[in-house]
This record gives sequence, structure tokens and C-alpha cells, in this order.
Amino acid sequence: MKKRLLALLLAGAMTFTLASCGNTSDNTGETTPADETAATGETAPAGETKTVKVGMICIGDENDQGYTYNFIRGQEAATEALAAEGINVEWVVKYNIGEDSTCEDANIELADEGCQLIFNTSYGFEDYMLKVAADYPEIQFVACTNQQSAVDSLDNTHNAFANIYEGRYLAGVVAGMKVQQLIDEGTITADEAVIGYVGAFPYAEVISGFTAFYLGAKSVCPSVTMKVKYVNSWSDATEEANAARALCDEGCVLISQHSDNTTPATAAQEAGAFHCGYNNDMTGVAPEASLISTRIDWSVYMEYAISAVANGENFDQDWTDNMADGAVVLTQLNEAIAAPGTQEAIEKAESDLAGGMHVFAGPLSGHDHWDPSVTWSIGEGEYFAESDLSQEGGLSAPQFAWIIDGITEE
Repeated sequence: MKKRLLALLLAGAMTFTLASCGNTSDNTGETTPADETAATGETAPAGETKTVKVGMICIGDENDQGYTYNFIRGQEAATEALAAEGINVEWVVKYNIGEDSTCEDANIELADEGCQLIFNTSYGFEDYMLKVAADYPEIQFVACTNQQSAVDSLDNTHNAFANIYEGRYLAGVVAGMKVQQLIDEGTITADEAVIGYVGAFPYAEVISGFTAFYLGAKSVCPSVTMKVKYVNSWSDATEEANAARALCDEGCVLISQHSDNTTPATAAQEAGAFHCGYNNDMTGVAPEASLISTRIDWSVYMEYAISAVANGENFDQDWTDNMADGAVVLTQLNEAIAAPGTQEAIEKAESDLAGGMHVFAGPLSGHDHWDPSVTWSIGEGEYFAESDLSQEGGLSAPQFAWIIDGITEE
């Protein structure tokens, strides 16, 4: 972990007010402070409110009801929690920014507008963020779901992720319980226990997630296999739906996803399949299909990082947290369609995780996505330590990128 003296860097940048300032939105897609308070550079007397100006760059907007919407929920929850601690947050949010030079421009604009901390929320933003961060050493830049900032030479860059693979595993348990129910009731045979997964890109983040989901399903339905289709986009509602439909046409009885929109859920429902979602409860759009979703609660990290900036404190160069501490959560189980005993199975698996169970535990074998001739395996009693910062070289960002037996990519 790198250390930095934020107290010195932020001495002239902190604003203090007696009451919280509201936020307003304009038609440019930005959120701006409703009233401006001049920076004093002074320490706030007891009982007064510290104000921090924070930028956030989003690849979409709340209309995706998935990835970006989840960050907005985190923003709102963190703002409320920080207000209770005497920290007011003035947000400047830029929506619908591409993973291209417009992200670099957005970082520059937020820096020039006086943001003291800037969250870049999409994987492809980091390269553009790093082009800007060196020119603004007094500003803290965070790349969510990334890894370069954890090991670069800049003191003002950070990475953050959470152990979403734990939530994926539990969602997989829910899926496996449903598929096993279909087998037990004679609706499908064990050979027909095929689930599908809509993946954004063949990156470790996605592969780690769908592997954990599959392992969770297999823990309660031993005959299950899985097919994966990539859409090569984080957010393409049409292609996500097309991939889900194709998987259903190929015999998948349940669909999950690592993509930003709700269309895999609605496509699954249209096809008579079941579904497990990501980033948001999708039972509202697919009540007859969507069983449960998992998501990162970004408010946990936002509160931590913003509080550090407000108080002139150091914060982690690379950060991760887990389900037991609230950084990864499940949405409410759709009891109307879930298999009997599913809630108990969730609770058992969650207890096992909290007790030290490793998701990527052997025996496992598979091959490299890019070169299938390269094989990999671990034996009984061994495990792959995912997102474990206590390990030498460990990073918050997922690193598991093997295609294990039982999973096929299409």
C-alpha cells in the first residue's frame, strides 16, 4: 500500500459548511451542487460539517437498471451515511461516458471543477484516468474494478473492487437448487441440466464471476453444465437479449449474466427459462423468471474513501471487502418461484464462506481461454486465492481466468 499525506495535499482544498448542500441535475447529464460554499482552508470547529466535492464518471445512466444504477444507489447511500457523520458530499456526476478519450476529457473537467476525489466506475476508464491523474497530484483518482492503479508509481491513484465472486457463488446455489428441482420433478433429465451465461467480455472479471456461479450451482446440482456467450460490450441491451435467447434456444433452462441491462432477464422469461441477475433486483421486470441477483454495495467503499479525503487521511491503494462485511449483497429471493429449501441453502453457503470456505477450491481443471492447448489444474486441498490482498501479489481485481471443465464458451 502506498502512503500519502492527504492532510498536506488537501489543506487548501477542503470546504466546511454549517449545513448540507443539496444537489441538482441539469440537462447536460451532470449533477452539480445547488449552492456554492467558498473554500476556507480552515479546520472546521466541532459540530460543523465538512464538505467534499466528489466526481463520478459513469458508462451509462440509471435507465440501465443495472450497473450504473447500482453505482447511483451506492452514491445515494454513502451520501446519507456520511451526512450522519458530519460530512457533506457535493457530487458532480457525468453519465454516458465512453471507454475512450471522452473519459479523459471527463476526468480533466471534473478536476478543473474542483473535485477532490474522482470515481471512474467502468473497467475501460482506467487508462484514460491515468493519463490525467499525474497532472493533478492533489486530487485522488479511483478506478473501480481495475488493477493498474494498485501498482503504478502515482500516489494519488487507487483501485477498488469487492469479492463479488462470493455473491456469484450464492446466486449459483439458488440456480442449482432450481435446476435440481426441475430434475427431481421430471421436467428435465440430468443430461438436460444446462444453464447459460451472458458475458460481456472474456476478461478475468467475467470469467471469475461465471466460474463462481457455476461452482455454486454444481454444489447442489452435480449434473449441471454451463454455456457462455460473450456480447463484447459491457452495455448493449439488444445483444444481451439476443445472447440470452440463443442460449435458451440451445436448451439452457436458466440464464445468468455479467452485463449491464435487464434484457437477459426479460428474454429468459419470454423463453420460459429462469434467471439470476446482477447489480439490481430484476424480479420487477421478470417476476416469473428472475430468482435472485447479486451486487456490490459500492456505498461501503465510497463512504470509506470520501471520509478519508474529508479527514485528510490516507486510504488504501488497493481495496477489497467481502460479503460478511456487507460489501457484497444478495437481493431478496423470489420465493414464488424458488425451489423449496433455497433460503436454507443460501444461509448454509453464506455461513461456509464466512467460515473460510474457498470458492475456487480443487480438484479443478481446465484450459486457457486464449489458448485451449494450455491446461491448468489444482488438486484436492488446494485453492486459487481470488481477490486476496493478504497474498503476495494479490489484487482486489479478479485474476481467475481458466475455463474449467463443465463450462463451454460459444
